[in-house]
Amino acid sequence: MTASGAAHAFMTIGEVLAQLRTEFPDVTISKIRFLESEGLINPERSPSRYRKFSRDDVSRLRYVLAAQRDRYLPLRVIKDHLDALDRGLELTDEPGAAPRPRAVVWANELPTARDFAPDTARPVRLTRSELARSAGLDEHQLVQLEQFGLISARSGHFDETALAIAQAVAELARFGLEARHLRGSRAAADREIGLVEQVVTPLLRQRGDDARGRAAEAASELAALSVRLHAALVKAGLRDVLGR
Repeated sequence: MTASGAAHAFMTIGEVLAQLRTEFPDVTISKIRFLESEGLINPERSPSRYRKFSRDDVSRLRYVLAAQRDRYLPLRVIKDHLDALDRGLELTDEPGAAPRPRAVVWANELPTARDFAPDTARPVRLTRSELARSAGLDEHQLVQLEQFGLISARSGHFDETALAIAQAVAELARFGLEARHLRGSRAAADREIGLVEQVVTPLLRQRGDDARGRAAEAASELAALSVRLHAALVKAGLRDVLGR
């Protein structure tokens, strides 16, 4: 984006007011400033301390004003909703229902390199209680997952990968398997990651603007091939177990 384009991406409080008044005739500059003071928006400031509103700021304002007008929600509840949306959760229309993480979709077929590519969507950030509730685990099971190194929080929250692991462990628990039984899975994953690292590290050391992109592409392809190999080996071993 050019310097002029970047400057045009921000709006003054007067421009924001003009945009919002079409849909919300009663909104005022004082109202916008009040919502900022309550922490519902956080516009940037110019060197001279003037507010600079982004498109995201305007979208948040629309959400707040609509929630007040159409659903009569108090600011405390609206602020909780915005926090949930910022952390990648989805809101539900069910009365009293807590926000929940967006669905983690797993294809019926084996994963491809695309499944291991960095997710460009807003990352999911779950609290401890949200992770437990979404995966169907109790506190003891969650502690066990952490103790045996299967999941860990990042910056105080759990991401969609931790949720996928927790959900898989919850399903395995139906067969009597616990986190302590899955230490081998953690060790096997670490070994596979080490193999990928051996290939990717030299690529990261190369010069050029696209070095990191080539490394990420190689890592995704290697990860997909590793999972395919693992699945094939397990399938082959099960034939012996079942006598087929």
